[in-house]
Amino acid sequence: MTASKRIVLSSDHAAIDLRRAIADHIAAKGYDVTDIGPMTTESTHYPLHGQAAAQKVASGQADLGIILCGTGQGIMMAANKVKGIRCGVCSDTFSARMIRMHNNANILSIGARVVGEGLALDIVDAFLGAEFEGGRHATRVDMIEG
Repeated sequence: MTASKRIVLSSDHAAIDLRRAIADHIAAKGYDVTDIGPMTTESTHYPLHGQAAAQKVASGQADLGIILCGTGQGIMMAANKVKGIRCGVCSDTFSARMIRMHNNANILSIGARVVGEGLALDIVDAFLGAEFEGGRHATRVDMIEG
């Protein structure tokens, strides 16, 4: 398992069930999970939830984050507004591994209306199981950080 053990999760109303399944899955693997909601299916605004999770990662309260909305796109855009956050949307395991290994992503975004639960759990495992390779990739990440 990766050295990053504190994981924050958040979503909008469209992804509550998948977020809970992911929380249970990674907690069973020994990760310290902080689920910051929402807790009801009442319509809510994904930018608020993406930014809240991103703030937890950026401040060091969490090592990594997993955020979800219907497509994963909007919540990812909101999270990336927070300084120090590198978040990517993934709907396959290869991309989930590569955003950690090559881009040092610290938040994974998933579209709950795009992937099913089984694939989502595999994507999460690929993301959490990968480590940043550094080297030439560090130069590129530095360029992203500006």
